[in-house]
Amino acid sequence: MLEAPPPFPSFAAIVVAAGKGLRAGLPLPKQFAMWRGKPVVRHSVEALLNAGADQLIVMIPEGGEESIRKALSGLSNWEAVVGGETRQESVARGLEALETAERVLIHDAARPNLQDHVIHSLLKALDDYPGAIPVLPVVDSLAVGENGVMAGTAAREKLRRVQTPQAFRFQDILEAHRAWTGSLTAGDDAQVLDAAGGSIALVDGDERLNKLTFAEDFLSDLLPVRIGTGFDVHKLVTGQDLWLGGIRIDHDKGLAGHSDADVALHAIVDALLGAIGKGDIGSHFPPSDPQWKGANSSQFLAHAADLVGKSGYRTGNIDLTIICEAPKIGPHRDAMRHRIAELLGVDMDAISVKATTTERLGFTGRGEGIAAQAVATVIRN
Repeated sequence: MLEAPPPFPSFAAIVVAAGKGLRAGLPLPKQFAMWRGKPVVRHSVEALLNAGADQLIVMIPEGGEESIRKALSGLSNWEAVVGGETRQESVARGLEALETAERVLIHDAARPNLQDHVIHSLLKALDDYPGAIPVLPVVDSLAVGENGVMAGTAAREKLRRVQTPQAFRFQDILEAHRAWTGSLTAGDDAQVLDAAGGSIALVDGDERLNKLTFAEDFLSDLLPVRIGTGFDVHKLVTGQDLWLGGIRIDHDKGLAGHSDADVALHAIVDALLGAIGKGDIGSHFPPSDPQWKGANSSQFLAHAADLVGKSGYRTGNIDLTIICEAPKIGPHRDAMRHRIAELLGVDMDAISVKATTTERLGFTGRGEGIAAQAVATVIRN
């Protein structure tokens, strides 16, 4: 029988989410951006509340009240406080807002993957020290740079990478912040306590606590490969050109639809959109919109490929099956593969075009229409 983990000592928490997050290059502060299906700040708040935080203060930017309400909708036992001009000022305001506490964890919202074992180690260290911080070893060699050249080395054995949350005995860190000299810049709260003469324990951090800083940090959590499927059907009629797989084929009938009705490209578009969770072709190019009447379906495929790229992926491969009695697909297979590869910006080897019949069963078997199904994989950039 597994032994239950020890309970957390009583603690309060401050989540610092008052920054602008400009380096992430996002349209909103990164703490409110989505990561793993939730706003970044919500991950830390949930982790700390689940760990039993008695009080939880979230430091927010000026005007961020509505954003934090949306980000933490449905959660209770937290309070928002507007931060200051610097991180140190924001934390000082948060500490003053706490009613009473023996221990406090101060955590950056930009480190959303908070693990229970880190919280427990930090709080336990406060039995012997006024402060504790999670750290990781430095594994790379270090060089001191000066004017663009190497001016020396640093002993990595003595250096540590510092993470948050950082844990403190409440009264010690409160007094340290009150005594902090405003002319100095504090990178974190451990520096504030150190300046006041407090000793700080080092506990093991966690690589999963990496800080989200740049736009690519929001993409790195994407699945390495995603898969989507697509299926489409169009009716064969006389008097229409037949567009199939991005090329025009001589035939006595063509496909009817609002656009050029290229059933093969439509299936691929839906497969790509499905792989990145962006709906279907009808939601992007509704048949009710007159601007798409007679449109070349290559536009739709190019749009889908663009969305794949903006989602942090690239097309891996396409497996397309065309279902019809006529025309014969074999003579046109390589031309289709070339055109689809061209539109998607991939090698022709990544495109498979196959054809089958339904043994003269159903509408395709009677020559009334053509169907196509596609499977697409997209690969994380």
